[in-house]
Amino acid sequence: MHLRLWLALLLTLVASTQVPRGVVVSQERLASEAGAQVLREGGTAVDAAVATAFALAVVHPAAGNLGGGGFLLSRPTTGQPSFIDFRETAPAAAHPRMWLKDGIYDEQQHHETLASVGVPGTVAGLHKAWTREGRLPWRRLLRPAIRLAREGFVLSENQAASLAKQLPEFRKHAPTLAQFSRKGEPLKAGDRLVQRALARTLTRLSRDWTEFYRGQTARLIVRDMKANGGLIRAADLRAYRPIVREVLKGSYRGMDVLAAPPPSSGGQVLIQALNVIEGCDLKTAGASSPTTVHLVAEALRRAFADRAQFLGDPGFNRTIPLERLLSKTYAAELRATIGWDRASVSAPDRFTWSKDRPDTTHLSVLDRQGHAVSLTYTLEDSYGLKRIVPGAGFLLNNELGDFNAAPGLTDGSGLIGTAPNLAQPGKRPLSSMCPVILVKDGRVLLVSGSPGGRTIPSTVLNTVLNIVDFGMDARAAVDAPRFHHQWLPDRLQVEADLPAATKAALKAMGHDIKEVMQQGCAQVILVRGGQAQGAADTRRWVDSGVAAE
Repeated sequence: MHLRLWLALLLTLVASTQVPRGVVVSQERLASEAGAQVLREGGTAVDAAVATAFALAVVHPAAGNLGGGGFLLSRPTTGQPSFIDFRETAPAAAHPRMWLKDGIYDEQQHHETLASVGVPGTVAGLHKAWTREGRLPWRRLLRPAIRLAREGFVLSENQAASLAKQLPEFRKHAPTLAQFSRKGEPLKAGDRLVQRALARTLTRLSRDWTEFYRGQTARLIVRDMKANGGLIRAADLRAYRPIVREVLKGSYRGMDVLAAPPPSSGGQVLIQALNVIEGCDLKTAGASSPTTVHLVAEALRRAFADRAQFLGDPGFNRTIPLERLLSKTYAAELRATIGWDRASVSAPDRFTWSKDRPDTTHLSVLDRQGHAVSLTYTLEDSYGLKRIVPGAGFLLNNELGDFNAAPGLTDGSGLIGTAPNLAQPGKRPLSSMCPVILVKDGRVLLVSGSPGGRTIPSTVLNTVLNIVDFGMDARAAVDAPRFHHQWLPDRLQVEADLPAATKAALKAMGHDIKEVMQQGCAQVILVRGGQAQGAADTRRWVDSGVAAE
């Protein structure tokens, strides 16, 4: 009798770590379906994330990529969570004053030339994740992306409009124009986008991923760089390595928060803001109320101020005071500086920071066993440098634009010259990406992340608060109005559908309000009552996809 009771208890515990179906949430339906099919075939959450990410490189060229980089946060059902940093690195020719021309800051050089391209990390990072936690063959995971590139896919209204908007920039680069237009004319919804050069590259990578860094793809990258003023050389590609880092850990209202460590600032901003907010009764105040928005904005203001002062690539900044920044004691000190009915003032003579660009993409995965993956990666600007590598079919990033402009160059417009994020050979630029996983009672509760430049931690924070403090389901948490504060410029950004009464009250408190139509594009999975809910944001793409096993 006792044996049967213990067996029943054991089966209950095993079942409680599972969800009835796996879920993949990304910005594009075809990519989500590619990942969901991998789950149906018995692949792990990492397998599905890899397949989805490669598919996004085909169907979401604005941010899905082979030529960029990012971060992958994984929380398996057994074992420890892990974090893979596959952020781009500066080539050997990079230096702190590389964005100055005759001693004057050159923004075009910083963001719009081949000199702004970092050594891509996506292929190495995805392969690293697969070697650690994958199950299905590597070739199988690239198969959907290869098919979508070789056979093409039908463009939606959103995809066609996005490509058409970029056509003037594409005209500056013949291979890009050839790939994303019809002999110079814009593609239309219903047209089929075929990318044969990209299909050939993906096919090579399916056989040997290292060829991106040592083979034909590497040679194509270096040839373009040498011919057009780029800095990346063969040795830079050969030297690239993804890094397995310790997951940033915090807690909020009894839940474990797993987030991104430096060189991402997303985890620091998120956990530090949550620590401050934890001492406030947001539930009583209500979602989208003036009190809630004000208190959260003030917490973000302080977290972003610390971000600017302290964070950078930990390989070059050995004294980042994360233990203090993420402590509950420090949060209580910050909370005491907040006026509950009056906006603080950001002091512009303290510090500011560089302008992160808003075009990134995120995917969230949860498999049947409860293994969760939160993956954010980017090309920096929308479509990166807008430049296809001739013969390779993929876009290059302009990620080195995330480095500070030059030593000592700090002003109120958003330029910064502080040392932690100045360009150096092999250094990874500071990021705002914020993949996150929340765990409650030993089981995954939430998987979230978003694109949006410096607004990313705020968007993710909004989804966390909507679910934990206000009890929303996944769909409501994604759809609710968002807001953002980043210390400087000293203004509170709010989505236009935030209640008018709330905006009026915030102005009366002294907040400088800036309205935007949309902020971020969150991809959320919530597990509640043993059921997994997936919600893809429709702010950017109305045909965003949620695919489930």
